[in-house]
Amino acid sequence: MPLGIIGLGLAALGATIGNGLVVSNILSAIARQPELENKLRTYMFLGIAFIEGLFFIVLAMTFVLK
Repeated sequence: MPLGIIGLGLAALGATIGNGLVVSNILSAIARQPELENKLRTYMFLGIAFIEGLFFIVLAMTFVLK
């Protein structure tokens, strides 16, 4: 089994765990201070975008280094 496939799987796992942590922490913050929901939602999408961007960089590097 090529190491690129294993690396891609680990990157996908890391991105999934990262997204879950971001969303769960944002939801707990919104539960504590509901008036900040709009601002926190913006930061949540920004954080998710960075995590997914990192995953796509790893995906591209998997094909480049193959």
